[in-house]
Amino acid sequence: MGYRVAVVGATGNVGREVLNILAEREFPADEIAAVASARSTGDEIEYGETGRMLKCKNLEHFDFAGWDMALFAAGSAPTKEYAPKAAAAGCVVIDNSSLYRMDPDVPLVVPEVNPEAIDGYKKKNIIANPNCSTAQMVVALKPLHDAAKIKRVVVATYQSVSGAGKAGMDELFEQSRNIFVGDSAEAKTFTKQIAFNVIPHIDVFLDDGSTKEEWKMVVETKKILDPKIKVTATCVRVPVFVGHSEALNIEFEDEISAEDAQKILREAPGIMLVDKREDGGYVTPVECVGDYATFVSRVREDPTVENGLSLWCVSDNLRKGAALNAVQIAELLGRRHLKKG
Repeated sequence: MGYRVAVVGATGNVGREVLNILAEREFPADEIAAVASARSTGDEIEYGETGRMLKCKNLEHFDFAGWDMALFAAGSAPTKEYAPKAAAAGCVVIDNSSLYRMDPDVPLVVPEVNPEAIDGYKKKNIIANPNCSTAQMVVALKPLHDAAKIKRVVVATYQSVSGAGKAGMDELFEQSRNIFVGDSAEAKTFTKQIAFNVIPHIDVFLDDGSTKEEWKMVVETKKILDPKIKVTATCVRVPVFVGHSEALNIEFEDEISAEDAQKILREAPGIMLVDKREDGGYVTPVECVGDYATFVSRVREDPTVENGLSLWCVSDNLRKGAALNAVQIAELLGRRHLKKG
């Protein structure tokens, strides 16, 4: 007997990717419901590449009773209204929004990093998915932290426009086209022109001058990995459609060489080490699209600090940064607790 799974926000970028990954990984589901807003009710969406079409159900009228899991990819506002209703009906919510991430009664889970944290889900019947940039970073940090204990991380992100949804992708496409033909490249979704530009601003500004995206990376890393790790982040939007990149500088308590780090990363779950130290011997966002892995390249020692390393980390933000991690949480929940399928 398999699971009954609802995907909420099924027509969005992440929701569609959740359906794709559930199908690709042959998740043991007896029934899948595609749930979306009223305007999408009745629309059909394919379940991965199976040829099986799902008719979208209206979130406002959807009854979560009898469903095992609901993977929410609907944003904070709908989640705030409907996730507690789903949880109260006995359906475990796996939420991709930022709403519950720092709630002390909600586990924030990356299965390769802190699988045991999922055991706390029963307090609210909700499990949180981390920020896309945090997810790939902690996958890369975890095996190194286990080996040499991380003291401090300095990260600069290069985040694709798909992190801002379909509107962000449309704006990059339209601005690029307009610039080529001499038309206006007016910014609507982003604060400045994104085509042929980079914008050091994601989410709202906070009182200390950092942005909320940068704050998320700090506090989520502490919750997932270790509260003692110091993190400082600069988050930048770049004109890439899909795939987030990160330049990481890591300071350790114990000695660790670049060679040691490469060996550790080569064997670590969820990581693909591509580090040839030659032309093209590294991974870029274009190459990671559609892949499950978090790719690590450019591993090298930092001689300016004691026990320091620098590295380059790339991942498909719609997958490991969102949909894949949510499905992996669902798989973990099934193995450890629900035990169907």
